[in-house]
Amino acid sequence: MRHKIGVLTFHRCVNYGSYWQARCLLEWLERRGQAAVLLDHVSEAVRRAELQCALSPALPTTTRSEDIPRYVQKIRAFRHAVQRLPRSARFPLEQPQKSDSCEIVLVGSDEVFNLDHPWYGGWPLFFGEGVPGLRLATYAASFGNYQRDCIGAPWRNWLANFDAVSVREESGRRLLDGMDLPAPELALDPCLLSPPAPGDSDPDGADRRYLAVYGHSFPDWFTQRVIGWARQQGLRLVSVGYRNDWADEQRIEAGPEAFRALMSNAVAVATNFFHGCVFALLDRKPFACAASDYRTNKVRDLAALLGAHRHLVSESEPHALDEAMAAPPDASVYKRISLMRARSEAFLDRVLA
Repeated sequence: MRHKIGVLTFHRCVNYGSYWQARCLLEWLERRGQAAVLLDHVSEAVRRAELQCALSPALPTTTRSEDIPRYVQKIRAFRHAVQRLPRSARFPLEQPQKSDSCEIVLVGSDEVFNLDHPWYGGWPLFFGEGVPGLRLATYAASFGNYQRDCIGAPWRNWLANFDAVSVREESGRRLLDGMDLPAPELALDPCLLSPPAPGDSDPDGADRRYLAVYGHSFPDWFTQRVIGWARQQGLRLVSVGYRNDWADEQRIEAGPEAFRALMSNAVAVATNFFHGCVFALLDRKPFACAASDYRTNKVRDLAALLGAHRHLVSESEPHALDEAMAAPPDASVYKRISLMRARSEAFLDRVLA
């Protein structure tokens, strides 16, 4: 049965994970014969916050003046990419009742339930409040770095209106367990549910034998071990989307498609971001992750869900990075991905029935 589905997520973020998980979920729904659009919420305050973050992603470290044009190029690439996605008529973030009416409103993925998000945290829209739709469901919704052990009013009351709930992390499932709503299920990030095609060979000529560095504000112990490992392997270090002075090459300006190409053509990946792990998994690359404080919940729960603990490294384990980079993720990881993909698709099929 064909439904009009509105997807509520952070689709305008200048963030590779936000873009790709929105696009991958839309593409999965389209393959199921659904009429899916992004519910296109806008806010001037959010737009300014996004631009400030995109231009100065590593605060309190100040962006170099020569990098500003490259970050602007990246912002424009994201804007053009989002414009190509199916979207509803625009409506104010503060007025969810003005969004297009849909048969099913699907909230997620991304940190839609993170009450501590610096500019999206707690908006009624992402909890379905006031959104015109016959049914409400979440897919792989995340609480991000939300640390409290309960959810109070009014968000708790709004969540009770959902007909089906799936979350991306075990920490989120525990937070919702026992509340007066459908039993929360675990679901795969949309990029693992509906993997995007590998990117083409790098059009700008990055060396084919390189290690992709994805993230910023890495701890010194991690950068030194990554540099040492890359030199032993004869690999260049290519920093994707952000400046990392210790890399051999800065690809700050990469848009979503260029990011996909750079990640898929890398020999290995060093990251401290959740979607750095996700894309390394997609492309079966050796990878090492030193999770930042902001992303600890997400990265830890992803590794636990898929049995990929070998790829999380810490300062206290001197040889952990060598072991993480020794080979792509184990075959058992991909068996778990296949199992979780089947469960996630079954969840969505029930929502669509």
